[in-house]
Amino acid sequence: MEKKIIGSEEWCVLPNLQIPAIKARIDSGAKTSSIHALNIVPFKKRGEKWVRYEVFPLQSNPSVSIHCESKISGTRYVKSSTGISEKRYVILTDLILGDDQYEIEITLANRDSMGFRMLLGREAMIDRLIIDPSREDCLTSFTPEQIDSYYKRSKPTENGLKIGVLASNPELYSNKRIMEAGEQEGHQMFFLNAQQCYMKMDADNPEIHYRGGNVLDSFDAIIPRIKPSMTFYGCALIRQFDSIGTFIQNGASAISESRDKLFSSQLFSKHGIHIPTTGFANSPLETKELIEMVNGAPLIIKLLESTQGKGVVLAETNKAAESVINAFKSLKTNILVQEFIKEADGRDLRCFVIDGKVVASIERVAVKGEFRANIHQGGTARIVKISQEEKKLAIKAAKVLGLDVAGVDLIRSNKGPLLLEVNSSPGLEGIEKATGKDIAKMMISAIERKLKFNK
Repeated sequence: MEKKIIGSEEWCVLPNLQIPAIKARIDSGAKTSSIHALNIVPFKKRGEKWVRYEVFPLQSNPSVSIHCESKISGTRYVKSSTGISEKRYVILTDLILGDDQYEIEITLANRDSMGFRMLLGREAMIDRLIIDPSREDCLTSFTPEQIDSYYKRSKPTENGLKIGVLASNPELYSNKRIMEAGEQEGHQMFFLNAQQCYMKMDADNPEIHYRGGNVLDSFDAIIPRIKPSMTFYGCALIRQFDSIGTFIQNGASAISESRDKLFSSQLFSKHGIHIPTTGFANSPLETKELIEMVNGAPLIIKLLESTQGKGVVLAETNKAAESVINAFKSLKTNILVQEFIKEADGRDLRCFVIDGKVVASIERVAVKGEFRANIHQGGTARIVKISQEEKKLAIKAAKVLGLDVAGVDLIRSNKGPLLLEVNSSPGLEGIEKATGKDIAKMMISAIERKLKFNK
């Protein structure tokens, strides 16, 4: 086999990983090839060890990410350029260099501080390649236009906004749609993993840093999509962005208050917003009176940290209610007890509010035998026309919490519409598919209006 000449850096294609182009540093001093991977999670698939991870193939654009899954070939201890030995997963994948395609071993590593997202080591080059360090791109070269086409990147306009989506999973429908909508409107969109941001508190020079040490100081706006388990840290990041003058679509206090079901219930009651009768107590001695307070069973028992219908239980008898309440209390877990609205028949309304207007609404219907209508619990959605009273209730609830964007859940009762809860990071999939509306674009338009951005 005739050996081919390559330069000090080359464009590679990794077809098994759906990576159409990634620039690799050619390094004969390194035995093993590696690729920049984050959010590495091992799992079992058909009894075998696999790993899922994110690859960010473009050094100059961290907003481009590719979700990958690979069978684990092994593990290897690799000494980094800093001299620290670390354990890495090894996978096998095809490599295309020029006209040749062959399988190589590659390790998954955090290369954020390195100049290249991929390193091609000598094991992948033996008997195939000769390095001419004075040259570059000997086998393949891609134009910027080709890269944009491969990664479906829209060219931002010269005066487009720089917008960050602060979340955890770039593969979630909602996060992908917001990124796409912003790019389609000509803005620079960046996905920022909240877990990989860190802060410097300083009166003269407060900063937010991102993996690899990049300082996040030039964003026009941040769209928070903080998952419940990241509420405390995510809100701290949001406050930090706010302190350096970045516009935040939903503020930290608004998110915190919406996630605290007890506090938000008290706020709603204070502002005359009708909710199902709700009880809260600390002592197990008050269990029976608590049940009577909400008109007895059947009743709903909610963990204060519940989301997407998880941590919500229906107790059909007073005895069952006592057992569940006391079990939760024995675990030192805070709960709310709430009257069950039987006439709702497993249905509720999701109203999507943006800047004080209901822009879309759907009715969610629970699956047979289930009382929770959440789509994440298997419920279905259909477009619905809501009344003026329901519209006013949804708008007022979002306003009381100070949310620019909110998913407001209502229930129809014999007493009129009642507020169930307000979500500060509402999902887009169910409501976009049911209504056909481009909610993600509406969220971007709301930012443009707030920042008085003219296209």
